[in-house]
Amino acid sequence: MKNKIVASILFIVFPLVVLSAEKADSPALARLYREADKALKATPGSVMEKAQLPPSRDKHDYLSLAPYWWPDPAKPDGLPWIRRDGEVNPNRGGTDSEAFGRMCSHVETLGLAYRFSKKPAYAEKAATILKVWFLDAATKMNPNLDYAQGIPGRNTGRGAGIIDTVRLIRVAEAVTFLDGAPSWTPELKRGMQDWFRAYLQWLLTSKNGLAEAKAPNNHGVWYLAQTAAYALFVGDADCARKSAELGRERIGKQIEPDGRQPQELQRTKSYGYTIFCLDAFFTLAELGRQAGVDLFAYRTADGRSIRAALDYVAPYFSADKKWPGKQIKDIHQPDPSLGALLRRAAIAYHEPKYEAQLQTADLKAERFQLLWPRP
Repeated sequence: MKNKIVASILFIVFPLVVLSAEKADSPALARLYREADKALKATPGSVMEKAQLPPSRDKHDYLSLAPYWWPDPAKPDGLPWIRRDGEVNPNRGGTDSEAFGRMCSHVETLGLAYRFSKKPAYAEKAATILKVWFLDAATKMNPNLDYAQGIPGRNTGRGAGIIDTVRLIRVAEAVTFLDGAPSWTPELKRGMQDWFRAYLQWLLTSKNGLAEAKAPNNHGVWYLAQTAAYALFVGDADCARKSAELGRERIGKQIEPDGRQPQELQRTKSYGYTIFCLDAFFTLAELGRQAGVDLFAYRTADGRSIRAALDYVAPYFSADKKWPGKQIKDIHQPDPSLGALLRRAAIAYHEPKYEAQLQTADLKAERFQLLWPRP
């Protein structure tokens, strides 16, 4: 029988704490409340709104198209589509991608805003959005990604499409922030756990899930982060631990002794993907600590580690040093995404130099200031 986490333990992906009274007017908190107030006016979306039907003919199945694939101009019908790495095809409408992104953004914002303010309206709106997307029989999304990131003329869905649901890690976290709200009933909480339990099972057993588990780049690390997060959310400690333990193999294969991530450096947006994969490693390591696996401290005999990967990219936080790889999209410096990693590293490694580097930039209004408060 699987070892189960006690149901009353709160699943929190990251070390979030309530701001002290003297910081109640912080720029990050003020920005969060502005965004939450805007989310209060949003209309809940659902998978039923898409214009296209998935191959199953069931609108409850999630549908998306691969972002970097385009019609072949040499073919009358454009089929099969061809890959243009890093170049997003804007003509991919009629699927669930945009509505899914809005749902995640609103739930993340409202859940966090309720966590700090205890304002009932935030929790009530979040609950409504969650019910429409995940629970109501007429509008709920089926817990699978059979038809995610399909490529016209090549396939109707693929393992790589599982990257679409990375943000569900945050959604699961936001759900825990609603505990205690009058609108967030035990029935709704159980319903969300049941949905994530079914989705976790699909990730672990489906053709697409098994394919994504073997992906040699950021996709493979994010797969482990997703399975670890959802396992913790539903109380499956064994599954969470196994996912975290597989992170050691990923560190050994995907990070060089000098911290480079070759799989990400070969991309046309090599900086962006380096940061994205490092985010996945940090997320998996933070989840791993809850499951009793310390990936932050893990280091191979020849020096491959998460910390080495951070130290490789950290010098590019400011504009003083130019990124050496190909990057077809401009880098925003100072980069809030890298700033968040510096803060997370300062906490994980108890290392003041990362915080000192972060303090060279004004990122006081960024949300990571709330999720990972200054140590």
